[in-house]
Amino acid sequence: MRHYDVIAFGTGSAMNIISEVLEMNPHVRVAVIENGPVGGICLTRGCIPSKMVLYPAELLAEIRRAYLFGIDVEIRGVDPAYILERTRHSIMEESRVIEESLKRHPNIDLYKAIGEFVGDYTVKVGDEVIRGDKILLCTGSRPLIPPIRGLEEAGYLTSDTFFMQKKLPRSVLVIGGGYVALELGFFMAMMGTRVTIIEMLPRIAPMEEPEISLLLERELSRYMEIHTSHRVVEAGVRDGQKILVAEDVETGETVEFRGEEILVAAGRRSNSDITKPERTGVKTDEKGWIITNEYLETTKPNIWACGDANGKYMFKHVANLESRIVFYNAFLGRRIKMDYHAVPHAIFTYPEVASVGMREEEAAKKHDILVGYYRYEDTAKGEAMAVKDYFVKVIVERDTMRILGAHIIGPHASILIQEVVNLMYTDDGTATPIYRGMHIHPALTEVVERAFYNLAPPEVWRHHHEHHHH
Repeated sequence: MRHYDVIAFGTGSAMNIISEVLEMNPHVRVAVIENGPVGGICLTRGCIPSKMVLYPAELLAEIRRAYLFGIDVEIRGVDPAYILERTRHSIMEESRVIEESLKRHPNIDLYKAIGEFVGDYTVKVGDEVIRGDKILLCTGSRPLIPPIRGLEEAGYLTSDTFFMQKKLPRSVLVIGGGYVALELGFFMAMMGTRVTIIEMLPRIAPMEEPEISLLLERELSRYMEIHTSHRVVEAGVRDGQKILVAEDVETGETVEFRGEEILVAAGRRSNSDITKPERTGVKTDEKGWIITNEYLETTKPNIWACGDANGKYMFKHVANLESRIVFYNAFLGRRIKMDYHAVPHAIFTYPEVASVGMREEEAAKKHDILVGYYRYEDTAKGEAMAVKDYFVKVIVERDTMRILGAHIIGPHASILIQEVVNLMYTDDGTATPIYRGMHIHPALTEVVERAFYNLAPPEVWRHHHEHHHH
């Protein structure tokens, strides 16, 4: 049996830790286990390829608005096959480079196989059994496939297989309404595919503020058909088309959708059923996510977990920070806690959505709050861009002015949110620097500044919104 100082599961964020460890001590023996393309989910089938296809989609959405500014543009053609090919080439090249460097490294053994625990600190990889002193469970996650009658027989795409397509389907039925469903759906819609989104919850992007979800649905409905409160109960194939039968969650009535392809984007699931960490004494929750404490230790000494594996926040930027914390705690003997109080995320559709911290409902339960809104169109730059109804919403604690959350829908939301994120990581986390600092006029950042100048008790806004909507 081969013995290693460190066994790392996954070639995503685990590699941040391994490169630091080897830099610190070049004599460490490391086993790296990877059962998919080298480079992890973010590189090979997640954030990076999706942004590579979404940028051209965003450009198309921009071009379609050109007429508002007296610009007469004609789009002669769009080549989605080229966009997919460019994306594939880029990620596969990078994946190959990472794989080569792992194979060349004198102290790393790369096992391209499924790793499965067979005992304490003992893992079966392919035909070999290996043992490790320290184990990093950066096992990622995979698409969750809901138990829908006939779905396996009908066949479907997931985010894992999406980027391997040579060409896009003419029409697609998307199961799910979260960010993966919306981003990939938006890309296909802009490329000319007829997209139908079927979400069982009452609104798409259910993790966002309700008013953001509703505005996003209104805007995306220009490009695609969106059905909320519908649960898919059956799939099949008829006359060469794929069929989904969905049931209205409220009335129980069923409706039939048809398309050339099905995309399942209904969330993520744990890989613990494959790796079986319980056999080495690592506890998981009822869904299989690995239980970690605030230092990212599992229930077993010298075994750590980070990234999607713990099921907390499945974003690459979270995994990157967690991997740093694991390195400090596991290899430098520190005791640093992972801090999730301000985890930002974005949805790269058109418009963009970005969010950090608490939503209003949660904040109001725990704190006495003020809420600020400001619309893009009420700033000079927003008017110049001719955008309508997009806004910034901020939430602060009334007495301390500590920022509790921020939510943005509109152009460049993923960039604008960063001003708020950085302030949430200062020692007191308050909005004071926004009031003290200068914002370039007339830049889009003024919309964030003015949201903070526009704070009021939540009930004032509720009254204001009702007044405006009637």
